[in-house]
Order: sequence, then structure tokens, then C-alpha cells
Amino acid sequence: MSAVNDSKFNPAVFLLTGIPGQEDVYLWFSIAFCFTYIISIVGNAVILVIITTDLSLHEPMYIFLSILAVTDLGLLIATVPTILGVFLFNHRKISHNACFAQMFFIQSLQYIESGVLLLMAFDRFVAISNPLRYASILTLRRIVKMGLVFALRGVGVILPLPLLLQRYRYCRANVLSHSYCLHMEVMNMACADITVNNIYGLVITVLTVGLDSLLIFVSYVMILKTVLSIASRTEFLVALNTCVSHLCAVLLFYTPEFSLTLMHRFAKSSSPLPHVVLGYIYLLVPPLMNPIVYSVKSKHLRARIVRVFVK
Repeated sequence: MSAVNDSKFNPAVFLLTGIPGQEDVYLWFSIAFCFTYIISIVGNAVILVIITTDLSLHEPMYIFLSILAVTDLGLLIATVPTILGVFLFNHRKISHNACFAQMFFIQSLQYIESGVLLLMAFDRFVAISNPLRYASILTLRRIVKMGLVFALRGVGVILPLPLLLQRYRYCRANVLSHSYCLHMEVMNMACADITVNNIYGLVITVLTVGLDSLLIFVSYVMILKTVLSIASRTEFLVALNTCVSHLCAVLLFYTPEFSLTLMHRFAKSSSPLPHVVLGYIYLLVPPLMNPIVYSVKSKHLRARIVRVFVK
């Protein structure tokens, strides 16, 4: 079926794409995605339930981790069913409104997750540089306020994008190169001047994800400066070890995030396969790996998880 013929004049739907040239092995891809989906859902749900029910884990670091688990669960629920529909049932059609809604949830949750990672960096900085005042600085009231600020930021900066996209006509080829909707790809299909969307998308990316990553880098420079002044080698290693989980989460999130953004903006003519593969890494790997990383590195959390499954 030709996507162009189906959607010559302002088509009512977009057509999602799996992995070009790999149609013969879609069943195996669907098994891998389904397995990843189940493991990610279970892992993040277990983390969330244990932290919320165990009073000994009601500390700032674990509260931020529970917020991270919520955003990861939201991303999985908003995207993976659509991806599985493409690979398992060849269900490629998605209406404009459904596409815009999915795009909103993906990007707002990504921006919220970026803010949570920044808060976790601040948590590590306070814990290492000012441990005696840690509890008085990061009170539950302040944590809730900071979490709400970043949640409202994520929703507020993304909301104009789907509203702008709804006003455009779509009369070009309606085939998306991913199994889900991304703003950068959808806006290029509009038969209109998309300068406002393009500039606004770039500005909010720089002022949110870009600024968050810069502040995280500054936090770790200050953490490194603090730990280098610690005389004891044992204390030095212990202090650094508390940051390993967060550093892994930061790399898992920002590396594919920036790579995908740069490829969509500056490597449009390159082969679509790297874009597609990176898109799946961008969505699926952080929610899968975050519970594993934190469970392995946090002995308190690991002990609670083991106790639950042993019982």
C-alpha cells in the first residue's frame, strides 16, 4: 500500500514504520520488545512499591528514584503498545490527534526525567559536600516543591508544540520513520512554514535538557573537588561509589537523547536505520536499565527487593 496515495491531501492518519528491510524478522523483534517491556514494567513497579511502602527508604535519594520510576513507567505505557502493534499486527495507522498526544507524553516525560536527574545530582552534591545538613536542606516539603516545579516545566514547555501542529495541513508523504510519533519528524510533514515550531523546539531543548545536563556537569565538578579534599582513601572511594548509579542513569538518558536530536536536525540525508535503532535505544534502554543499576548499587534497596521475593 502506498502511503503517498493514501494521504495525498491532508491525510487523516500517519503511517508508522518498524525497521526498514527487516520485515521477515518482525516476530523476533516483537518478542524482544515484549520481553523488554515486561521486565521494565516489573522492575520499575517493584522499585516504586518498595520505596513507597518501606518507611526506612523515605529518604531524598529514594524519593527521587521513585519519581524516576514513575516517569519511566509513563514512557513505557505511552509508547511500547504502539510499537508492539506495528511489529505484531502490522497496525501502522495512527490518527493525527493520537500522534500529537503520544508526542506530548513522550517529550514532556523526557523533560521531567531530565529534571529528576538534575535533582538527583543536587542530592548527591549536598550529601557529599554538606552531610551534616543533608536532612535539613532536603526536607520532604522541598523535595515535593522541586518535583512539582520540574513536572510543571515539562508539561508547560511541551504543550504548545502539539497545539501548533494541530493547526497545520499535512499533504506530504505521511510515513513516519519510527513506530511512534516524534515532534521533529511530524512537523517536517506539514505543508506550512514550520519555522516557529523548529525554533521553539530547539530553544526549549537547549533551555531544559541542555541546561539540566550542564548543571549536572557543574554538580559533578563540585563533587569531585570536594572528594579530592578527603584525606582518607576509603572515604574518597565510598563518596565516589554513591554517585555511580546516578552517573550511569545520566549517561543512559542523555547519550541517546542528544544523539537522536543531532541526527534528526543535522543528518537527515543519512541512512534511516541508525535513526530507527537509536530511537528504540532512546525510549527503551533507560527504563530497562535504571531499576537494574540502582538495585545493584544500592545495598539497602537490594536487600528490600531480595526480602520481598524471598517471602
